[in-house]
Amino acid sequence: MKKNSHLNPESRIQNPGSANPPHIILAASILGADPLNIERDLVRCETTKEVEWVQVDTIDGHFAPNISFGPDVVGHIRKRSSLFIDVHLMCERPLGLIRPFAENGADLITVHLEAKDAAYKGLRLIRSLGKKAGLALKPKTPLARALPLLPLVDLLLIMTVEPGFAGQKFINACLDKVRQAREIIERQRLQIPWIEVDGGINETTIPQVVRAGANVLVCGSSMFRETPAICVPRLRQAVASANNV
Repeated sequence: MKKNSHLNPESRIQNPGSANPPHIILAASILGADPLNIERDLVRCETTKEVEWVQVDTIDGHFAPNISFGPDVVGHIRKRSSLFIDVHLMCERPLGLIRPFAENGADLITVHLEAKDAAYKGLRLIRSLGKKAGLALKPKTPLARALPLLPLVDLLLIMTVEPGFAGQKFINACLDKVRQAREIIERQRLQIPWIEVDGGINETTIPQVVRAGANVLVCGSSMFRETPAICVPRLRQAVASANNV
C-alpha cells in the first residue's frame, strides 16, 4: 500500500469547539472484516482515501467472551499498510501485551479501566514506549472513575456496546457519557485529541455521536457490510449531516 499522511494523525486535529467543524476520523475495525481476507478489505478501505485508522481488537477470552488478534497481526498490517494502527486491548492482563504490540508497529494502544492490571500502569508503559495511550470504558462504567487518569490519556474510548463481538446494537444511554467527556475535556483544557466511540456505529448513529462530541468513529459491520467503496461514502455522508445541523 502507498504511504500517506495517516502516520501523522495529529496533523488534521481541530478543536471541536472552533468555528470549523471538527475533523472526524473513520477507523475500520478488522473484527468486522472477512477473517480470510483482511488484507484485501484493508486495501479497499485505504483506497477510499476516507478511512484513516485501522482498529485491531485484541480479546483474550476472559475480559470478553471471544478470542481475536495478537501482536503478529499488527506486525503484518504495519508491513502492508500506512493506516494509523489503533490497538484496543480487551484483556484482563494487558501489561504483558503492551510491549509486543508496540514493537510490532501499533501507533496507539488502549487499555480498559476495568482490567485486572491497573490502568495507570498500562498508560504509563504505553507512553514510555513512545506510543499514544488510550483508556477505554465499558458502557456501564461511570465516567467519574476515569477522571484521575485523564492527564495520562491521548484517547478516551467510550464503548457503546459490551466488548467482544461485532454487529451489536448501539446503546443510546452512552451518548450522555460522550457529552460529559467532551464538556470535561474542553472545560479543563485537557490535551486529549480524541474521543472514540466503538459499537453499533453506522449511518444512523454517527450523527448522534458526532453531535455529542466524538471525533473517532470505529466502524466494523457498517464498514464491511458491503464493499468499503459503497459503505464509506454513506458513513461520510452521515458525518456531514451531523456537521450541517
